Amino acid sequence: MNGSKASAYAARFNTVFRFIDEHLSEDLSLERLSRVAHFSKYHFHRQFSLHAGISVARYIQLMRLRRASYRLAFVEEMSIIEIALEAGFENPESFSRAFKTTFGQTPSQFRKVPAWQPWNERFQLPQRERRQPMDVKIIEFPETRVAVLEHRGSPALVNESAARFIEWRKQTGLSPVATSESIGLAWDDPNATPPEEFRFDLCGSVDAPVPENEFGIINKVIPAGRCAVVRHFGSHDRMTEPAYYLYREWLPESGEELRDFPLFFHYHNLLQDTPEHELVTDVCLPLV
Repeated sequence: MNGSKASAYAARFNTVFRFIDEHLSEDLSLERLSRVAHFSKYHFHRQFSLHAGISVARYIQLMRLRRASYRLAFVEEMSIIEIALEAGFENPESFSRAFKTTFGQTPSQFRKVPAWQPWNERFQLPQRERRQPMDVKIIEFPETRVAVLEHRGSPALVNESAARFIEWRKQTGLSPVATSESIGLAWDDPNATPPEEFRFDLCGSVDAPVPENEFGIINKVIPAGRCAVVRHFGSHDRMTEPAYYLYREWLPESGEELRDFPLFFHYHNLLQDTPEHELVTDVCLPLV
């Protein structure tokens, strides 16, 4: 299979992946998915398994359990029964068995103390073909005063820090999610940095300096300046794709120079109140 045919083949599966992301609460039969991919329903199951490395049924279950994980960790108002039914299980017992088999914790245990490290180790998404080209815009980002929780350590534990930061925002009201900017400063590449050295800042815009607090929230300023921006739709786990595109492909061809400030993510909505496929994030590369 030559390059163009292989790319077109992968693109058909990307269409299936996106369809599954957007219809997790619906019936996702082999017949329906094969029509989306324009493959024969008699061969689709095998084609999907060979391409993704897992069966289509297991992939759908993983995506539903993944969504359930975020519901358990970040959506306190949803009961475990509601989350189980949303994930396609008839009762909490079968949901609990499947969840523990996959992630090593029962839903109740995960809700109380999520073990994000083994969660990340056990949950791996199939690779998707990168779409070309990406639309890059240059903007003027304004100076922004931010409250910051500095995550230091394994990238697999960023969600743990995120939960702490969200709790601070809820308790203090100093950087309300609904009306403040949410930003992540990516000081290091998670794929090229030893886990113990990884740095990532979780930021929320504020109108005034944040006082000392038990959460470890500190004050910083994101400076004003030009940024090259790619808008990313969907899972935060795939934001390395536009980040690498900006560094590896766009920047060498652009004639631009980098400013002495890290790449950052400007989150237009957040997972706790938005379906994962509807997430919108600007990936911002600071320029001179």
